Amino acid sequence: MTPLPDPKEILPHREPFIFVDEILELVPGESARARWTLRADTPFLEGHFPGEPIMPGVIIVEALAQTGALAALSTDDGKGKLALFAGVDKCRFKRPVRPGDTLEFETRVTRVRGPIGEAEAVARVGDEVACQATLKFAIVDRDQLEGS
Repeated sequence: MTPLPDPKEILPHREPFIFVDEILELVPGESARARWTLRADTPFLEGHFPGEPIMPGVIIVEALAQTGALAALSTDDGKGKLALFAGVDKCRFKRPVRPGDTLEFETRVTRVRGPIGEAEAVARVGDEVACQATLKFAIVDRDQLEGS
């Protein structure tokens, strides 16, 4: 069995904006499962919310998108490219995520047409769904963004 890569080998994200600690499963171009633990010293928790820290929903959605990017960028065609958000649909938050919680993210690419794709995504803490959404993305060459 081939060991799974470090997320930083695929994703361009770096601290403080990488929200994937470990890849659990990876089917290039199709799906990914990943894990991230919300630490009490994560900087955004200081202001969200003082005395009642919870992970912002937009960061959960970003973590789901990063997990989807693992699947999309792990193909031969995806190497060296960027996965950009093109939209978020049907997003629902089911439970708060608190310091010490470990999130498991699952994304499954459901449609690709040229550089544009769509994926179903779910974030769980244990057996509980924290967030689910349909994510739309665009795969672009890095040089397409230069100077913009």
